[in-house]
Amino acid sequence: MANTKTKNKATIPHRSKRLPKGPHGVELLLVQTVEHLGKQGDVVQVRPGYASNYLVPQGLATVASDHHKRMVEKHRAQLEAIEKAHLAGLQTLAIELARQSITIEANANDEGHLYGSVGAPEVANALKRASFHIAADQVRLLGPLKELGLYTVAIHLGHDIDAEVKVWVVPSVTEEGATDTKETVS
Repeated sequence: MANTKTKNKATIPHRSKRLPKGPHGVELLLVQTVEHLGKQGDVVQVRPGYASNYLVPQGLATVASDHHKRMVEKHRAQLEAIEKAHLAGLQTLAIELARQSITIEANANDEGHLYGSVGAPEVANALKRASFHIAADQVRLLGPLKELGLYTVAIHLGHDIDAEVKVWVVPSVTEEGATDTKETVS
């Protein structure tokens, strides 16, 4: 009988990908800075599902083994230099965005009310056309823009760095001569 038990154990697939648990969840080492969680090189404790379904598969974190912790301590100065360079790049981008003024065309009536609205995706697309790679979730609008005019829109770049962009919402250009002027031929 002892043979059958060891034989059964050998055929049972076991999980080799288990994440080590700490006192308050799974202990991970952040490979990249994750907003609202920690900076690159931090050891954090998160729930197992967040670790196995998001952080580890996305490459944002790895298992916090002793080897990884030693490597981070060894390269801490390099990580800080990389982080400072990244922050400097974000601040430069914020300055460039502050100088930027974008124009978005929208359909409006004679009184200046838009038929639809201008939201974060339209602002992000206009910035992409101006060679700024900004995602729609980085655009911070208090609400959709529903009238023609000049607006100041906040852009969250990360690491508590925000920029403001001037957004002009103008009526879309329609051709005045494009109306139907058919001549009847008899």
